[in-house]
Parts: sequence; C-alpha cells; structure tokens
Amino acid sequence: MSPGLIAVLVLAVMLGLGLVTLERGGGGAKELALVATLGAVAAAGRVFLSPIPGVQPVTTICIVTGASLGPRAGLAVGPVAGLLSNTFLGQGPWTPPQMALWSAAGLTGALLRAVCRRPVGLALVAFAWGIVFGWAMNVWFLASFGPEVSWASMVLASGRSLPFDLAHATGNALLALVAGAALLRLLGRYARRVRTEIVIETAPGPGPAGRPPPLSPAPAPPR
Repeated sequence: MSPGLIAVLVLAVMLGLGLVTLERGGGGAKELALVATLGAVAAAGRVFLSPIPGVQPVTTICIVTGASLGPRAGLAVGPVAGLLSNTFLGQGPWTPPQMALWSAAGLTGALLRAVCRRPVGLALVAFAWGIVFGWAMNVWFLASFGPEVSWASMVLASGRSLPFDLAHATGNALLALVAGAALLRLLGRYARRVRTEIVIETAPGPGPAGRPPPLSPAPAPPR
C-alpha cells in the first residue's frame, strides 16, 4: 500500500471519528448542523474567490470556529470545506493534506482562544497560518512527488509559492479584520445559548402531570 493511500485512509478515519465525537458532544445535532453550514459557507467563499490565486476564507473561518465553539467544531469545519470546495475546483492528492491543515488551523483557534478573540490577534494568527499552510503543502508535495525533502528543494519550492502564500496570508488577515469580530459574536451567542439549553435540560423537572415532586413527610412531633 502506497504512503499516499495510507495517509488518505488515516485522514478519513480521523474525520469520521471527529464527526462522531462532534455529534455526541454537548451541542449534538444542532452543533453538527452549524459546522456543516460553516463548512458550506467557507467552501462557497473559496470557490467564489478562486479567480484570485491564493485568496480564500477557509483558514480564517476555521480559526474563528475553533475560538468560538471549541476544538471539536474547529477540527471538523476544515475537512467539510475542503471536500465541498474541491468538488468544484478539482479533487486530487492535495485534498487530504488541505483537510488536515485546515483542521489544525481550527485547533489552533481553540488553543489560542484568548488571542483569537481580539481582532488584531485573530488577524496575526490568520496571517501566520497563511504562511504555514503554504510551507506545509510544499513539504507534502516534495515528500509525495519528489525530488526530495531537503533544504535546497524546500527553499526552491517556497520561493515559487511565496506570492501565493503571501496572498493567502494577506487575505486571511483582511477577512479577520473586516468580518472576524462579527463572526465571533455570532458564534459566541450560539455557544452561550447551547450551554444554557443544556443546563435547563439537565435540571430536575416537575413530577408527574406537571406537579412538583412530592416533599418528604415531616416527622411526627414528639409526645
């Protein structure tokens, strides 16, 4: 079995486990539906912006999702967006590493939640991820298709991809500054509402027929 096929199978298993964990988490089906919606929005934005090389909203949306909804949701949005957008832009051996890197971006948003909830901090993290994403894809292509993974080949590949990486990073930062705060507030309200519903649902309810639970009988007075 080729290393590429092994990587695809491992990522497929990880994605399946992540979706099962997300569905059985605190948010349940509502959180799963929201993640699917965010993934579809990110995919649509990537397809819409595809005429501009390197510019796409997926990375920033993954980071914001992780910062707002936690690591489960942050890990799941990227793979959904990658699969959907590459259905239109073209599936290939690059799809699995893109899915993995966008999942890592969402996890970064959850780990750096305090930083990413500030507009400037979110923009800096999103810009850095634009560069990291390009470098990681270069490493993956060199490891998969050669000629070799070395400093010389990495410098050459990074030099060729630098304009696209800078476009990716700059687009991430601009999107974070323009729409990041609004998206954070929107997802933050959703997260607070879900937590409130969970607390209400787990609180003890009334007794049969809507009556409050019966009180224990008072002890008889001493005689």
